[in-house]
Amino acid sequence: MGKGLAQKILGCKHPESRKTLNLIKKTKKTKNRQLKKIGNASKVNIQGKKLFWFYENIEDVEGPLTPDMYIELIEHYLARFDDELEQISIKQSINKKRGNQHASRESVIKITLEKEKGDFNGGGLELPNLCDPVEFKQFQEWDGEASKIQHLKMHFVSRKWLENLKSTQNEDEKMTE
Repeated sequence: MGKGLAQKILGCKHPESRKTLNLIKKTKKTKNRQLKKIGNASKVNIQGKKLFWFYENIEDVEGPLTPDMYIELIEHYLARFDDELEQISIKQSINKKRGNQHASRESVIKITLEKEKGDFNGGGLELPNLCDPVEFKQFQEWDGEASKIQHLKMHFVSRKWLENLKSTQNEDEKMTE
């Protein structure tokens, strides 16, 4: 709360006056606006980290991914915390007195993995279509900045969608032969 706003509130005669209620309304509005900005920034940051992981793991790939390669890459993405979970379980088995020392981190990881696995097997993870040559090239040209994520075309990539894509590609190959 700014100095001017604090003085305005002190200058109000009654807590239920129109002037006081307008000031309260104004402060709530600015506070909600700031919270909304923070929420959007954190969403972009999380999505940026996810996309950067994929960016790092396909640097050496020349052309677009096949659906099988994409499924394998996503499964590798879903297994990214396995080492950390293993380390936590080793630490918990060694030190019996503090068995739940890393419980919060472990639960956050498990919840995240459960949600992402459910998304991949259900509605889909929000990722670019790396099986499409144009979008693959655009993704490889991305410089990793979170502010430029909006220029990437995102799809909900699910296991079912990739399997359907694979079957349509196989049908197209049979027709060309």
